[in-house]
Amino acid sequence: MTAPPRILVIDTATKACSVALFYGDEPVAARHEVIGRGHAEKLIPFIQSLPENGRADRIAVNIGPGSFTGIRVGISAAKALALAWQADCFGYNCLALIAAMANSGTPVDAVMAGGHGEYFFQSFAADGKPVGNPASMKPDAALAISTAPVIAGDVAEQFAEARGNAAAYEHLPSAAMWPLIAASDELAPRPFYGRAPDAKPAKGSPSGILV
Repeated sequence: MTAPPRILVIDTATKACSVALFYGDEPVAARHEVIGRGHAEKLIPFIQSLPENGRADRIAVNIGPGSFTGIRVGISAAKALALAWQADCFGYNCLALIAAMANSGTPVDAVMAGGHGEYFFQSFAADGKPVGNPASMKPDAALAISTAPVIAGDVAEQFAEARGNAAAYEHLPSAAMWPLIAASDELAPRPFYGRAPDAKPAKGSPSGILV
């Protein structure tokens, strides 16, 4: 009988820094801390605290939208470890996990604080499938298109109060909750910032990827 794959999940796209290790669908260990900044300093020690230093056959990483720095830290670590361990590496959508963590069984609008006073916004159907693409927009624009009975994300309570007719589940993504979206399409492990970066890419670097 073939052993289930060991899966390491890395999530550093928001104010939280979290990692989790699974044997197939079975959780083994996890670390989660809301740190604001300093993901680069926290991430490797978090991974090393997992059994066998987190060594895995597959690595899943949050590619955004979210913090430019946090996204880059997570993806860089995931790719480096995948190369060292000869492991598969793939990404997942931050807002999809946020919506799934509400566990509401109804349509969910995922709303996260973005930059320059904007929100990252994406709608999801009751079965968890996305309705439209994630985007960064002003609060009024997000409120104008939000119709789901449930709001999830780090500004959920504020957003639901402004809209006036929705339940709020306020939380940040956690690597330990990744199995909720494990059946979703795997994404390329490339940054998805959700909006144009504040700084320009370095000359010769891929468009949209800061170095």
